[in-house]
Amino acid sequence: MKRIEIYKLLLLTLISIVLASCFNSKSKEKPNIILIYVDDLGYGDVSSYGATSVQTPNVDFLANNGLRFTDAHCTAATCTPSRFSLLTGIYAFRNNAAILPGDAPLLIDTAALTLPKWLQGEGYNTAVVGKWHLGLGRGTIDWNNQITPGPAEVGFNYSYIVPATTDRVPCVYVENGKIVNLDPADPIEVSYKGPFDDSPTGLSNPELLKMDADSQHSNFIINGISRIGFMKGGKSAYWKDEDMADVLTGKAITFIQQNKKKPFFLYFALPDIHVPRAPNERFIGKTTMGRRGDMIAEMDWMVGAIVDEIKKQGLAKNTLIIFTSDNGPVLDDGYMDQAEKLVGSHDPSGGFRGGKYSAYEAGTRMPTITYWPGKINSGVSSAVISQVDFFASLSSLVSKNGIGNLQNDGQNYIDALMGKSDIGRDVLLEESFTFSVRMDNWKYIAPMEKKTPDWLRNKKIETGLSQEDQLYDLAKDPKEQVNMADKYPDIVKKLKGELEKIKITKTVKR
Repeated sequence: MKRIEIYKLLLLTLISIVLASCFNSKSKEKPNIILIYVDDLGYGDVSSYGATSVQTPNVDFLANNGLRFTDAHCTAATCTPSRFSLLTGIYAFRNNAAILPGDAPLLIDTAALTLPKWLQGEGYNTAVVGKWHLGLGRGTIDWNNQITPGPAEVGFNYSYIVPATTDRVPCVYVENGKIVNLDPADPIEVSYKGPFDDSPTGLSNPELLKMDADSQHSNFIINGISRIGFMKGGKSAYWKDEDMADVLTGKAITFIQQNKKKPFFLYFALPDIHVPRAPNERFIGKTTMGRRGDMIAEMDWMVGAIVDEIKKQGLAKNTLIIFTSDNGPVLDDGYMDQAEKLVGSHDPSGGFRGGKYSAYEAGTRMPTITYWPGKINSGVSSAVISQVDFFASLSSLVSKNGIGNLQNDGQNYIDALMGKSDIGRDVLLEESFTFSVRMDNWKYIAPMEKKTPDWLRNKKIETGLSQEDQLYDLAKDPKEQVNMADKYPDIVKKLKGELEKIKITKTVKR
């Protein structure tokens, strides 16, 4: 009798082990996805893409052991539009997306299907850690209570964000809709219309600054740095710029640790290397390029910390990591940090023309790497990829049917992202303050419909904006030096037609 009971117990134990193994195997069929999204990082700003004045060993590890793309693009030459397209699979112009002030309402419709929201439906825990800059709330924001709608309403289970950018107020972290460390007895007020009484500004109190700035960035002072916009109160909640890399990386690592037993999606949106550039002291002097170069080194450390944690948790073989940037590089972007003076022989644009804000290639051609041990072989891909395709592509990786027949601007290029194909987009749209269209070896830049903003003229960047048609043969002229529009009017007409097709294409409400 005892022997029979022992056999039963052993059989039940064996069945439990088999079922548990099957369950765990099933739960691991869907890979973890980490999207590392750097801010203002140029094509030539990392050593795996040719930089020599700064070394980025952690990014290089991903490049050397993953797939490095030479023709991958963000959708726009500025941050908010790129982030909108990344998460929705919709071109930013369809929603009139532009660089937002720090008190703007949420840009994404809460009824829209987004990449994180879709992944939630597939059993993923989702998080955004870092720069948001997609707006919060509706109308006037009450910063002292629950801020909604926000990341939660567009698909993120967890959020720890910089509301806009580090050069804009409010200079506080927001965790799951609430300002971190806010003292109710010292409520926050935010304004983009004018200063509050007796508030210090960069113009009125320059003696408080540790970094000079232009007039646009010379409003409210926090941590010795003047910003765009004005604040009052909330002193206990202010961030310290030099600690930001540690704070955000710590939050990202904690999310990984807490969600290692089920599929997760982490959108790690680094504020580095956007202005104001204030790296942690342990990175100061790591390069000869001053604060901008040192922040690239800090950015690389952040990447390494995430990769190391994935390895530590035994998740590397079931985790896809995508590394890329939101728009091209800029040296002088409002703060006197000697970025132009100290750049030396370093070329942030990696041999291409333009940079942030620009219609030329450096505005949207991004360093882009996919890494997944055992799934993606190391190599280099020339496939033409757009970040607007990430939603459709990743959905097909997670589910056989992906997002199916849902009509949007993104297309499924998961085989290209995985290195199984070098076939990318036939037609690529690039947004700046005008539109560019690429097809075959040709690039067409449409005439600027409006006057170039005065502030943009002061950025010392070749914007590529003109009142005339521009046509470049990128195969023979990758630096876009010779305008061929007059010589090939038929090609101009063809690419204009492709642009009009994109503009009139209807997408489902997202």
